[in-house]
Amino acid sequence: QWVYNILEKKAEADRIVHENPDPSNGFVLVPDLKWNQNQLDDLYLIALVHRRDIKSLRDLTAEHLPLLRNVLQEGKEAIVQRFGVPGSQLRIYLHYQPSYQHLHVHFTALGYDAPGSSVERAHLLADVIDNLAMDSLYYQKRALTFPLRADEPLFKKFQEAGKV
Repeated sequence: QWVYNILEKKAEADRIVHENPDPSNGFVLVPDLKWNQNQLDDLYLIALVHRRDIKSLRDLTAEHLPLLRNVLQEGKEAIVQRFGVPGSQLRIYLHYQPSYQHLHVHFTALGYDAPGSSVERAHLLADVIDNLAMDSLYYQKRALTFPLRADEPLFKKFQEAGKV
């Protein structure tokens, strides 16, 4: 609901850094709640797509390339304009598994070791775009490994299924 409240401007409207209102290829860029915005060393923003039918990386196909390219390009432009941080100094990625089921993209300062930015969980947006351009169904076909903590419900389900 937090995501929908932001997209509908019922919450955090004053925190929006950038918005592309297009219902298919648009998104809202907001500072992550973990970032206090007092310094750029730990810059952290989230792009929330307007589309509600894309839950995670697994749902993406070549059909979504215009959306992903918009997020990448416009997100970098908005960050350099607002904060003076160039795209070359950003890590731009998606999580798999995501922490909530609505497609969102993380923008963090390259030097910031943000939670979940490690290679096991983070998929660089530029790589996602390239993979989908090569094979529209790349993320439906590919095995995706990801870490889980022992106390996570999904880990327990894997245990019960004998997969761990």
